[in-house]
This record gives sequence, structure tokens and C-alpha cells, in this order.
Amino acid sequence: MKTINQSLGDDFILVGFSDQPRLEKILFVVVLISYLLTLIIILVSCLDSVLHTPMYYFLTNLSFVDLCFTTSIVPQLLWNLQGPAKTISPIGCAIQLYVSLALGSTECVLLAVMAFDRYAAVCRPLHYVTVMHPRLCQCLAGMAWLSGIGNTLIQGTITLQLPRCGNHMIYHFICEVPAMINLACVDVHDNEVQLFMASLILLLLPLGLILVSYGHIVQAMMRIRSAQAWRKALGTCGSHLLVVSLFYGTITAVYIQPNSSYAHNKGKFITLLYTVVTPTLNPLIYTLRNKDVKEALKRLVKKNKSTGKQ
Repeated sequence: MKTINQSLGDDFILVGFSDQPRLEKILFVVVLISYLLTLIIILVSCLDSVLHTPMYYFLTNLSFVDLCFTTSIVPQLLWNLQGPAKTISPIGCAIQLYVSLALGSTECVLLAVMAFDRYAAVCRPLHYVTVMHPRLCQCLAGMAWLSGIGNTLIQGTITLQLPRCGNHMIYHFICEVPAMINLACVDVHDNEVQLFMASLILLLLPLGLILVSYGHIVQAMMRIRSAQAWRKALGTCGSHLLVVSLFYGTITAVYIQPNSSYAHNKGKFITLLYTVVTPTLNPLIYTLRNKDVKEALKRLVKKNKSTGKQ
């Protein structure tokens, strides 16, 4: 069997957004803001004891996934946008594919886990601490990470072993499975079926669990005719629902479809949404919509000021 480096061959050319170089400055600013907000959420969640709850434990995991997700993609994207060279080495391409696929798969399952957490908080408030005990939270988060790692080891390795007969022009800005499959010079029907089946398991199954969780939440809220209870439920679930809508609304458009319909411009812009824009918006959504995070941030700032005065 060929090694991954041998099967990839020479450097790949990432066409990406070479016809739209002005995106570089916009992406740089957006990603910088995303990094800062994501790091703030992770820092605040770890240092503030008030936020040591299951919800913020999962939020810290999600923020870390988003941070690593954008890190695996954006630096190479910005580097290619700023100069005439649009290449990526075979090893760099393999690493980018493995890491981004693992993190994307992890986020799918993690969002389903967070939906279960919101179900427990709204529908089982009196037993929430008992249900969502630390050991279970760690197991659920670990399951999300293991599913992502397992998927990328299988899908990534199979994709990188495909013969490409000297094809090195990737009409994309990242080494992503659908784009890499398009380079193959053999029949890729089996690969498309494998990708579709993996997408059903890691995309539609978690999405189904999310919908079931929120179905129970809506049923529980329908029995409570209180405006205050509705506002509390929306405050509890609103941010997560928005993040789920943004992430699943874009990633399913790429992976739950025949590979032949993976048009160049359509695929690039949709992928840009779920690999860069959505991870960027996630910290912003949770920061601006969450009173606990904002209050914890204020406490952290006051604590640092008082320490500095001493």
C-alpha cells in the first residue's frame, strides 16, 4: 500500500479565492476577533467558579473545537490569499484534511450533547445536577472527540489513498474530502457512498437527536403558560439553537448531496461559511447573548484591576 506522502505526490495548488483577493483583509479581521472571543470564553469558563457547570463545560469544549478548527484552515487560507503562491505541501494537505474533518465531526456530536444538556435543564430542572453529573459530562464530551477522531482516520485515509494521476489543481481553499475525491482518476462511486453513509451517521443522526431534544423542550413549555418561563427557556436554548442552525444549515449542503453537484463556487462559499464564518460567530453569539458569561467577564476584569492596584 502506498504511503500518504507517495499517493499525494507534489504540492497541490489551492485555487481558492484567487479571483477575489480583497477577502484577505476581511478574513483576517474576522478571524482575529473570533480567536480573541473564543480565548476569552475558554479563559472565563476555566477561571470563574460560577461557570463550572455542565453547560459551560460543553461550551468550553465547543470553543476549543472552533479555535482549533479555524486554526487548521485559516492561516493557510490567508497565506495563499496574500501572495501569488497558492500551494500546500502533501503533508500539509493531509494534516489539514485529518484535523479539519476530525474537528468538524466532533462539533456535530458535541452540539447534540449540548442539546441533551438543554433538555435536562428545561425538562428535568429538579434533577439536573443529578442527571448531568461531572462523570457523565466527561463521558459525553469524550464520545464526541472519539467519534471525530474515528471518522477522520477512516474517511481521511481512504480519500488520501485515491490515485490522482498527476491531478494537483484543487478548486477549493482547503483540502476537504469532497474536493479531494474530485481529483481522483478512478471510479469514486464507492467513496461517495462511504462519504454519504458517514455523513448520515455523523450529521443527520446528531441532528435528529437535537430535534428530538427540542421537541421535548417545546412540549414541556407548552404545558407552562408563563411568559417568564418562556423567556427563561429561550434564554437557555436560544444561543444553542442559533449555532445549530448556522452550522448544520451549511455543512449538510456540502456533505448530504451527490458529489457531482459539488459545484466549484457553490462548494467554496458554503464551506467558507461552516469552516470560518460559523466558528467565528459561535463565540460572539454565546458572549453577547449570555448574561452569565458577561458577568463572569466583569468579575475577572475587576479581580485583575484589584490585583494590579495591590
